[in-house]
Amino acid sequence: MPKVLIVEDEEPLSLLLRYNLEAEGYSVESCVRGDEAEIRLRESLPDLLLLDWMLPGLSGIELCRRLRAREDTERLPVIMLTARGEEAERIRGLSTGADDYVVKPFSVPELMARVRAILRRASPEVVSSMLRSGDIELDRETHRVRRNAKEIHLGPTEFRLLEFLMTSPGRVFSREQLLDGVWGHDVYVDERTVDVHVGRLRKALNKGKAKDPIRTVRGAGYAFNDQFSMAI
Repeated sequence: MPKVLIVEDEEPLSLLLRYNLEAEGYSVESCVRGDEAEIRLRESLPDLLLLDWMLPGLSGIELCRRLRAREDTERLPVIMLTARGEEAERIRGLSTGADDYVVKPFSVPELMARVRAILRRASPEVVSSMLRSGDIELDRETHRVRRNAKEIHLGPTEFRLLEFLMTSPGRVFSREQLLDGVWGHDVYVDERTVDVHVGRLRKALNKGKAKDPIRTVRGAGYAFNDQFSMAI
């Protein structure tokens, strides 16, 4: 399970990041101060660091500079989160040693994709490009889905929806949570949109007498059936 440390002093954003990272299967820790993060990083290292630029105690840019000067953290993947979008500031952040630079406000699905991409490059053993359950295979790199070795053609939204559900089998997600996780918190669409896309996903996956891998929980939402792989 990949470990991610969030260093962010905006509590709502930190909680949003934690929720989405845990939904993707990551182990997540967080802190709000740069100096606290520096101490924690001397005790144990995550697989990736999400680091805010402006922090109390020690700025994110200074913490990144110090990490790159240490032998044990010089290759630690770092994504810098900042409200500074000017080109000069982006260059400064990358020059200090950040692997990527994300300007607030940002799309959560895009950030999750950046996290996966950086982890695949830095620690390919901790991030699998393939999700498998029963006779369903989802390839994150080629954006292909197969069931019983036959390719299933999904639209981009249905693909993201299936990927999101498969990363947390058994967990029930409300429509609001699915909107945040699949469409992004900054996209305004009706919750009934979720039902439409779940219906399309089911229609594509469940040809013939194939078992439905998506479970509807009345009054709660949807889940990828955690018993599906054992029932095949």
